[in-house]
Amino acid sequence: MATDREVRQLWKLLAEGKPLSRAARGCDMDEKTARKYRDLRRLPSELAESRTHRTRNDPFVEVWDEVREQLELNPGLEAKALFEHLQRKYPGRFQDGQLRTFQRGVKRWRATAGPAQEVFFDQVHHPGDLCSSDFTHMNSLRVTIGGQSFEHLVYHFVLTYSNWESVTICFSESLESLSEGLQNALWELSGVPVRHRSDRLSAAVNNLSDSKEFTQRYEALLGHYDLAMEKINARQSHENGDVESSHGHFKAAVEQALLLRGSRDFPDRESYAAFLQTIAGQRNAGRTQRLAQERRVLRPLPARRREACKRVDVRVSGGSLIRVQNNTYSVHSRLIGERVEVRIYAEHLEVWLGGQQVERLPRLRGRSKCCINYRHVIDQLVRKPGAFLNYRYRESLFPTSRFRIAFDSLGGSRPGRSVKEYLRILQLAAHESETRVDDALRMLLDAEAPITAEAVEAFVRSEEKAACPTAGGRVAPPDLTLFDVLLTNTEVFDERLQGCEIDVGGAFEGAAPALGAGELRGVSSAGGGGVAQL
Repeated sequence: MATDREVRQLWKLLAEGKPLSRAARGCDMDEKTARKYRDLRRLPSELAESRTHRTRNDPFVEVWDEVREQLELNPGLEAKALFEHLQRKYPGRFQDGQLRTFQRGVKRWRATAGPAQEVFFDQVHHPGDLCSSDFTHMNSLRVTIGGQSFEHLVYHFVLTYSNWESVTICFSESLESLSEGLQNALWELSGVPVRHRSDRLSAAVNNLSDSKEFTQRYEALLGHYDLAMEKINARQSHENGDVESSHGHFKAAVEQALLLRGSRDFPDRESYAAFLQTIAGQRNAGRTQRLAQERRVLRPLPARRREACKRVDVRVSGGSLIRVQNNTYSVHSRLIGERVEVRIYAEHLEVWLGGQQVERLPRLRGRSKCCINYRHVIDQLVRKPGAFLNYRYRESLFPTSRFRIAFDSLGGSRPGRSVKEYLRILQLAAHESETRVDDALRMLLDAEAPITAEAVEAFVRSEEKAACPTAGGRVAPPDLTLFDVLLTNTEVFDERLQGCEIDVGGAFEGAAPALGAGELRGVSSAGGGGVAQL
């Protein structure tokens, strides 16, 4: 049977003046067939009659009334789930191979007799009228800072007319993060649109009551810029579709840039933030024409930015602690009993007393966490050493792992004396130099010398420089033949290592079943490794 392509080729050859016989051979077509399509001047697809009858009996005709009732009662019911229901109700009647036929029937019913579907209406955007913003998680990009996983979000701001965008790194969907990101975008834009649309994040929208749609602090923030407030309906993210769509495009651009860069690791947060700003700038470069139209109608900025913080008054407890948003922080003991003002920013806290800032603390993420600075309480703890062993936040009083090792090595038959000695060392770190004290502890531990406060103080006050941890060290190359023997001759391996101590690391541990007659005794493991006596 001739195809549409072959007939078109035939008409082309005939139009070039070629005889019918040659044109038919050029299309690999019988001359009679070629004459037919030459005279008809219609394509094969135009001659085919559409089929309206079924070629086989409908296996679901007897149960279709039941199927229709189910679909009318539960419009969201999937065809596969309904098919499996029929298989259970009528055992052996419907086979798995009939699923596709059933799905086509359900699809045809939904299109011809089913309920009306939701319609999405395209909107016309006007310059300088609407901006949208939202938070999006960036963890899927697996970015690291200094080799450590960097879990974070991005506050994403978009002008709906030009699609100009701005991004700010943050760590929670708090009003402080929203305030910082929104203001960064507006001041970078050098103007203010008419309306701002957000989703129903609890920092901005009062979801517990309809009488007051927005939170007081969010109203104050947008009122400062004279921005009209809008929110989307619950679970209708498409209503904020401009920024939702930009999330995916922006993260895809970041992913491609990371692949071109060849590494997902950054030396510090500042370099990563600059990397994101570069990508946003590249995406905005193609929007300059429409952005210029927006800037001509944007309203002017206020005289200054609004302070992006929340203020709370708290009293310093007798333990020199304050509790802010379900987390505990330490402050200097001189503030005990005072009522201080805490200004909560997106990533840090400021403690103010009498119009003067007295502390700046990192903001904790989550709940029931603590940030205890040993410098705040060490002087009082030296006076009350008995409180150290059972202190609730004792683990925060070990600035580095060496301080913990030093404390453990001081333990003995007289724990009270070892506590006093450790607290003197910790006090020295608070008043002199934590780094120098840490170096002193490292040198004493490496030399297996007694750890005393006097020895640490002597090193700290001296001008002696601490040796590099690897200076003078020599690591012997591993004897890889042992593993070859392990895989080929377990008897020789047992003989060569009889009575030897070996490291039971990941590689040996995986090969342990091949020991055969050998036996691992006294294995002690920490983090997957250990020492074994054969």
